Amino acid sequence: MAQSNKNAQKRESRAERRAAEAAAIKARAEQAEKERKQQTMIGAIVVAVLVILVAIGAFTVYHNIHKTSDAQDELTVEQAYDKLQEVKNTPTLVDKKGGLLISKNGYGKSVEGAPTIAIYMDFLCPGCGNLHRQLDEDLQKMIDAGQINLDLHFMAFMDRWSTDEYSSRAANAAMYLAEHDSNPEHLISFLEKMYAEDFQPEEGSNYKSVSDAKIKKQMIAAGVSKDVADKAFNREYQDWLDAIDTYTPKRSELWNVSGNYKGSMTTPTVTINGKFWDMNQLSTAKMTTAEGLLEAIGLKADQVGVVGDMPSIGSKKGPISVTTGE
Repeated sequence: MAQSNKNAQKRESRAERRAAEAAAIKARAEQAEKERKQQTMIGAIVVAVLVILVAIGAFTVYHNIHKTSDAQDELTVEQAYDKLQEVKNTPTLVDKKGGLLISKNGYGKSVEGAPTIAIYMDFLCPGCGNLHRQLDEDLQKMIDAGQINLDLHFMAFMDRWSTDEYSSRAANAAMYLAEHDSNPEHLISFLEKMYAEDFQPEEGSNYKSVSDAKIKKQMIAAGVSKDVADKAFNREYQDWLDAIDTYTPKRSELWNVSGNYKGSMTTPTVTINGKFWDMNQLSTAKMTTAEGLLEAIGLKADQVGVVGDMPSIGSKKGPISVTTGE
């Protein structure tokens, strides 16, 4: 009888473990699917805006947007790049393509042998918020340990989905912070606070105005001095951001390679050592973004932030597929 009870208990224990594992897999799959759906397509936003404007009869506004869009669409990627280089008030820390490099050595100084993770974002983009809420803590740990270089690309194409050009104001503030505060940790902390669930606003009809003063509070809470925060809202990099918003979506190396948005750029976009990282694979692999990124660079969770433990892909190889392991 005692042996029978023990066997029953073992069966129950195995069943419980299987149930727990199944629940965990389901949760990861649901999270990955949620992330995929939250990706924001630049092209789709433009189309949606035009449809809405036509529907409400705003012909004049529609015409202006359509005319501007046509003029930008006529530019080749080379022409858009040239116009970006012509902007007079360009941030001094960014590279020719608009990337702001961060490593343990500071701004603009890469760690030799470490992979470079580039993130393309808009401060209003819900998918960007979800990505940063998962990654920022680990990114900071990996930067501190010299395990990665981080290349940030700020965009502001979602201004039309707020009532007060939130994306442009936030991106300008972030660039001013980088230009006038030499500690990159303050910038990453600022991103964490801007993308916090209780701060990042919703887009479109659900948008609620966010004042400069509220963004300023996030800057100061991130460790930025009041003097720098006070001066971060003159939008002095707006011409540069406008040029970035024209040029970046034309870069074919940033276009989705699978899924509904194949052949176009979405935010967030992530590249690893300059190679597009297909986050659509996360759903198939039943992984979260955080799990998938570590898999893609060849680093285990218990190695994050450990000095001397370097990602297996190094600084040259592209991301490891989370579905094939190659």
